[in-house]
Amino acid sequence: MLSRWLAVAALVIVLDQLSKLWITHHFVLGESLYVLGVFDLVLAHNTGAAFNFLHDAGGIQRWLFGGIAVVASAWIVVLLRKHSAQMLFALALSLILGGALGNLIDRIAYGHVVDFLAFHWDEHYFPAFNVADSAITIGAGLLILDSLRSARHSGD
Repeated sequence: MLSRWLAVAALVIVLDQLSKLWITHHFVLGESLYVLGVFDLVLAHNTGAAFNFLHDAGGIQRWLFGGIAVVASAWIVVLLRKHSAQMLFALALSLILGGALGNLIDRIAYGHVVDFLAFHWDEHYFPAFNVADSAITIGAGLLILDSLRSARHSGD
């Protein structure tokens, strides 16, 4: 069962890296393309964490966030091995693992994470993100859902 979840994580990594490769070959840094009234494609580099947190930390964040990703990924593999039969929990962890490793590849290779999905409402822009960030966010949401379901079943 573990191999199934590692395959999900690998699929996230492949989709993430292919999408980043495409955007970096078709856009220059800062270039954007209007797609919908609330969505643009834009090439952005994020040296920080989510929402550019610690982007100006002088370079230490590359190794700090890289180290966190390695430790978290190792822990997730341990959890997947132990709980691979718990479908929702394992799917959530697999998405988070794939996203963490997708962004880790960027940090190691480039010193920043490539972001390109930009949503906005009027003049208010949400920070750009990528496929890996999406997988992490969906995985976190599924973990919350799994936790709520588990709490409901334990109260029966």
